[in-house]
Amino acid sequence: MALLLYRLGRFTARHAWATLAAWLLLLTGLGGTMAAFASPPTSAISIPGAAFQSVLSTLGREIPSAAGGIGTITIENESGAITPAQRTAIERTLAAWKKAPHVQSVMNPFETQQTLDDSRARIEDGEKELETQSYKLDQGHWLYDEGQRDLAEARAQLTTLEQSGHGEGEKARVLRDEIDARVRGNAQLKAQLDDGDAKVEQARLQIGQGKRQLGLTDGLRFLSADGSAAMLQIQFDTAIAQLPPEIRAQIPEIGQQLEQQGLRVDYNADILQTRSIIGIGEVVGFAIAAAVLLVMLGSLIASGLPLLVALVGVGAGLLGAMAATALFEMNSMTPALALMLGLAVGIDYALFIVNRHRQQLLDGMPVQHSIGLATGTAGNAVVVAGTTVVIALSALTVSGLPILAQMGLVAAATVAVTVLVSLTVTPAVLSLIGARVISRRTWRKHEAALTASEQTPSEQTTSEESRKASSGRGSGRWGVLVTNHPWRAIVLTIVAIGLLAVPAVSLRLGLPDGSSEPKDSSAFHSYTTIERDFGPGANGPIVAVVSFDEPLTEAEVPAMQVRYGQQMFNLVGSERVVPFGVSSDRDTLAFQVVPLEGPTSESTTELVHELDDLSAHMPEGTKLGITGQTVANIEISERLAGALPLYVALVVGLSLLLLMAVFRSVLVPLVATAGFLLSVGASFGAVVAVYQWGWLGDLLQVSRPGPIMPFMPTLLIGVLFGLAMDYQMFLVSGMHEAHAHGEDSRSAIRTGFRNGYRVVVAAALIMMSVFAGFVFAHLTMIRPMGLGLALGVAVDAFLVRMTLTPAVLQLLGDRAWWIPRWLDRLLPDLDVEGTKLRAHLEREADTTTPTASDEAEANGPALVGAGSRGR
Repeated sequence: MALLLYRLGRFTARHAWATLAAWLLLLTGLGGTMAAFASPPTSAISIPGAAFQSVLSTLGREIPSAAGGIGTITIENESGAITPAQRTAIERTLAAWKKAPHVQSVMNPFETQQTLDDSRARIEDGEKELETQSYKLDQGHWLYDEGQRDLAEARAQLTTLEQSGHGEGEKARVLRDEIDARVRGNAQLKAQLDDGDAKVEQARLQIGQGKRQLGLTDGLRFLSADGSAAMLQIQFDTAIAQLPPEIRAQIPEIGQQLEQQGLRVDYNADILQTRSIIGIGEVVGFAIAAAVLLVMLGSLIASGLPLLVALVGVGAGLLGAMAATALFEMNSMTPALALMLGLAVGIDYALFIVNRHRQQLLDGMPVQHSIGLATGTAGNAVVVAGTTVVIALSALTVSGLPILAQMGLVAAATVAVTVLVSLTVTPAVLSLIGARVISRRTWRKHEAALTASEQTPSEQTTSEESRKASSGRGSGRWGVLVTNHPWRAIVLTIVAIGLLAVPAVSLRLGLPDGSSEPKDSSAFHSYTTIERDFGPGANGPIVAVVSFDEPLTEAEVPAMQVRYGQQMFNLVGSERVVPFGVSSDRDTLAFQVVPLEGPTSESTTELVHELDDLSAHMPEGTKLGITGQTVANIEISERLAGALPLYVALVVGLSLLLLMAVFRSVLVPLVATAGFLLSVGASFGAVVAVYQWGWLGDLLQVSRPGPIMPFMPTLLIGVLFGLAMDYQMFLVSGMHEAHAHGEDSRSAIRTGFRNGYRVVVAAALIMMSVFAGFVFAHLTMIRPMGLGLALGVAVDAFLVRMTLTPAVLQLLGDRAWWIPRWLDRLLPDLDVEGTKLRAHLEREADTTTPTASDEAEANGPALVGAGSRGR
């Protein structure tokens, strides 16, 4: 591999302009393809076999009007109640919204609230009428009872007359006529009373059902109690996330006319979801990375090269991914993650090659040969490091979740392209700039060190220190300190990381809602307005669907709505249940279950689980299913959490084998992995403390603490593992090389640390800068990832790799490099340090007669190195 990369570096260096032109053509082609065929990213998340998707499909078949996406809008008069003129303007806007593309219906909050109020009034009037009719019926029953008594008395008198022999007298005839009249009158009255009783009983049942329905929906409002705010819903004919951005943008554009009436209009996050992946935070992070490069390399030209490589790599990766959206739907987080990683690793990988090339030039190596050797050695380490990251990201496919697989594969492809750019564009540009990759100041320092080396021994010592400083290889005093006090370093490091990791035990997963949006955003204001005036649960209602094997009759529908609505209402955490749909064949009922608290609260999660339990106890022939954004978020979070253990096991297992092949050791990879777990714990702890507990919330623009995005643990583990192994490789490979060349364990650790710590520090600072820029990203879902990775890189680079690892290796001594012979034979030799490559080149040099071009190349630094000794 090293020899192949050496030849690749020499080839691209000799054909620099052709190499750059090829990449330019590729970028142009990808850009044209993207412009012609790409579709915009979406926030929709699909999980195969998810229960909420199955229920949603059932709802779409049975009640199509209830299955489309619903966007919530709040309209508020911040100076008082909504006036009649403002209401007229609102209703005009409602009519305009209804005409917008893909809009199926628009709720009129005034009419809906009036209907609710009228329903309550009708129930009250019905109760009063029922009381009146019941009183009249009671009177009628009393009259009937009195008539029956009178009839009985008349019959008794007639019987007495007949027994006394006066049955044919005038009085008897009158009694007979009276009895017949009373019988007919009482029968008519009885029939009227029976009919009245039936009607009253029916009315009582209807009023009872109405009262129970009102009880289920008690507190439901669409106008605030003081009349200053209205909440309405717009129903689309498809999921909002699947609508083109220009279609969704029409809703806020239409609503702007209400601002002229002194009204504030806000929209929930679904309507306003952004597709932007680059903001001021990312730009600032990139600028800080550029500053770190300038300080380290001391040259604008040299510091610009890693930035160029990162931009080309990210550009090619993202353009290719966006062009591929002609074939599949891309989630909006996918390009954001690819951008974050591509920028970070692109800068770092180019930096490693440039740094090795600079050191070799200062040691007098010809430019072209130095480029090839840097590509073959540092480039070999870049390939192994990049492979580790690609493995970690590609392994996301084992989760079985398409969204994670998509994120992982797109990010892995971007990293792979960035590695290729590093191995081709970097040598090409290095060839074009020649010795200018080193600043004049560094050349002068180096020349002074060479001149001083020809003087007295004491002066030679000083010159050696100067030469080390000029070549980027300092004393590494921290490595000396750590190896002198290994136990103290280990204990202090573990305690510090442990304290950072403490909040991680409280980690709670959940997709963000409107409360996580920036405080000055419309989505956040809409969320808080609904929470204040209409109840927190209105921000995330649960959709429940009750299906029957046999259709209901019209008369059974209200009773079934009350029956099953009451069961859901009785669950802990349920505030109200609103029946809102019946299928045309009356075999499906739809309900909205409004939680007591917001969609990301723990009580709402428990309510969803209780509804799942209730569905398992439905009568035979009846099924209960739940869906909606709140249910989807909870189910997705739990599925993602369940996929994490297998993913971690696979990534760690594959990477351990890779590290064993690199370091020819069993213990070094185990130490590297244990240190990574510490870094992950600290990273999770920081994310929980900030985004779940709210620490430093104002500083980091956390609008409201809440659960952590469920993608975060899996993605953070994958990305951080790859980066941690990068630092392990670039620092410990030098220790391994020194030990292989005969140095004792302590000296090898110090030598490797001294030779590698500067570039690791610079790489970590660059990574931290890029990731920290995403803490203020437009996409609020990506912000915890930015913080977690920034702090994770800091902990891993400075505490784990530069403190804990040297201390542990010092205690292990030569045992650190032990590997069973059978395993050593099985593992491939990756030659990361380039030992075999150098030996091969030395053999070639001994057997090859130098050509004119080789001799000219040997004098390369003398021709281009301003300030060099050959000038």
